[in-house]
Amino acid sequence: MDIIGYKHRVVDEEIDVYLQAMGALCIEGPKWCGKTWTSRYHANSEFFVGDPEGNFANRKLAELSVSAILPGTTPRLIDEWQEVTSIWDAIRYEVDKRGEKGQFIITGSSTPQKKGILHSGAGRIARLRMRPMTLFESGRSSGTVSLEALCNDNIETALTGEVKLTDIIDFIIRGGWPESQDLPIDIAARIPGQYINAVIEDDAHRIDGVQRNKQKLHLLLRSLARNESTTASNSTLVKDIKDTDYEDIDRETVKNYLALFDRMFLLDNQKPFSANLRSSVRVKQAEKRHLADPSLACALLGATKDMLLHDLETLGFLFEALCERDLRVYGDSFGASLYHYQDYSGKEIDAILEMSDGEWVAFEIKLGANQIDDAAKNLLVIKKAIHGDGGKEPKACCVICGMSNAVYKRDDGVYVAPITALRP
Repeated sequence: MDIIGYKHRVVDEEIDVYLQAMGALCIEGPKWCGKTWTSRYHANSEFFVGDPEGNFANRKLAELSVSAILPGTTPRLIDEWQEVTSIWDAIRYEVDKRGEKGQFIITGSSTPQKKGILHSGAGRIARLRMRPMTLFESGRSSGTVSLEALCNDNIETALTGEVKLTDIIDFIIRGGWPESQDLPIDIAARIPGQYINAVIEDDAHRIDGVQRNKQKLHLLLRSLARNESTTASNSTLVKDIKDTDYEDIDRETVKNYLALFDRMFLLDNQKPFSANLRSSVRVKQAEKRHLADPSLACALLGATKDMLLHDLETLGFLFEALCERDLRVYGDSFGASLYHYQDYSGKEIDAILEMSDGEWVAFEIKLGANQIDDAAKNLLVIKKAIHGDGGKEPKACCVICGMSNAVYKRDDGVYVAPITALRP
């Protein structure tokens, strides 16, 4: 459809490919990340299950006769399908009956319980995860550097422009929410807080009708914010809440609430790199914790620009989350998956992108240019250890930096690239 003012997203090309390959496509992701807007751009007709017009007449129609909402010019968008879960099986059946590709786009901001869904949709309905906007999508990255080219060890030196620390902080506080990109930063900063309020006051109950302790939901989210970009265990979260907020929460409640946040796409954890790099070294299997967008952590911590300027440690964790959000989205576009590496000898790699052919690239993420030398040394030490043990070395190593003004390859072979110059 002709959507005036549409800002192109990295997933646009993937959507086009899936619509040529599959009968239907389910686009999932956190609320407000742009799923509906992007889906409308690719659709030729639409049906909004959650439209409140006529006392929610659309939802009632879908519940009464789901087949009545399916006719329309294809691809047909069915927005927030999880409000009436029978839509999933109806679309699967309709795709089988028509025998054609690109029939439906359905969107969902939560994953419903399996009860009531009879078929997985395998072979008929593809699933695509959408995330908040990257710096490139929002126009805050120049796009000088192709991440795919970097991963293929094929980047040339180029100046990319000066970056101010206050700009980096603005990017983190604003976040990747499409509706906030053109707002003044003091106004945009309010949106993540409203997001958190909506999760606690409404979404956590609506997803399955279960009443939960709102205070404990908030305490757990605050603990996740304090542990952003770390491998904190569930037990660590329990202890953190007790030590910081002087409240008790048991591990089972934490486990259940984390599963709830996962279903709402509120979490986007980074899996450990599981390739057998060095058989003699035990690799930790903990996931690195991330909220869906670093701006959510800012809102939960009450972090203002001035506070972050005077707390560079917290800023460093939030900057790492920003970079890993963007690396994941860019990597997805060329079939690369994001991981992290941490072993029991104390060696860590902030981010790893593994390509579909098994090649991988190692990234350290540093806010200041004065940290580049140490970051490059860390990458080379781990690379040497892997080589010495007969493991598969990274195809390239790179330091992603906040305050660098150029992309270049150091004499030791390690790339340096500013996050504000990256694109897919």
